[in-house]
Amino acid sequence: MKKSFKYLFLGLVSIILLVILGVTIWWKTKSDEEKSNFFVQAHDFETAIEYDQDNSDAWMERSVAFNKAGDFERGFEYLNKVVELNPSSHLGYRGWIRLRKMRDYDKALIDFDRLDSLTPNFVDSPWGEDIDFLRGECYFGKKQYRKAIELFNRNIENQKEDWADVQSFVYLGLCEYELGNYEKAISEFQRALKQSEYIPESYFGIAKAYQKLGQMEKSKENILKAEKNIGYKRDDVYNEFLNEIYLSEILEFKQRLNKK
Repeated sequence: MKKSFKYLFLGLVSIILLVILGVTIWWKTKSDEEKSNFFVQAHDFETAIEYDQDNSDAWMERSVAFNKAGDFERGFEYLNKVVELNPSSHLGYRGWIRLRKMRDYDKALIDFDRLDSLTPNFVDSPWGEDIDFLRGECYFGKKQYRKAIELFNRNIENQKEDWADVQSFVYLGLCEYELGNYEKAISEFQRALKQSEYIPESYFGIAKAYQKLGQMEKSKENILKAEKNIGYKRDDVYNEFLNEIYLSEILEFKQRLNKK
């Protein structure tokens, strides 16, 4: 019995040693690039970078982790290197971060415009969003409303009316409102409602436009719809949008209307 156990033990040790030897030989046959990619798959991005300083995926994933945590200073140490290595693949993400997280509209536009120049005859979609929609948001943030209108309209042309992001029409309405074109603003907000009747941003914008036009009953009618549909508002737990609305401001606006 003891001999059987001894032979079994020696057999297991031999198998383990053979496996270790095989893995060691296999690992030595791999290039530094392949080793780096292996560690990317294992989510060990620092080691991946040590094996291949030009592995943009490793730099990118390391950057994302810091950016999600809000540590943009460290995140951009990696992200800037990513863009240097592969600008056409990563400029869009850097521009998106600068727009959505940092509100740095000028630098975001630089990134989006450079990306656009690198990909002629192609409509880019940084982080899944039409590039002209994002540029429109940048100009909206800069309060350059006419330029924003140009970009949002181009976005709608790119995506077609029925497929464009419904917020494109909301932004067009907001821009027209800021320019004092209240009837045009209402028309744009209504374009959004043709896509969906559950757009509180549109109802709120229409209510404010009708107030400016002195049509208080229509304003009251639409502010109630905004309140009713607030649960469908544009919302993201990680981002506050430039056109984001809140129940508190709807209720405040409704209270002011009811005093008139």
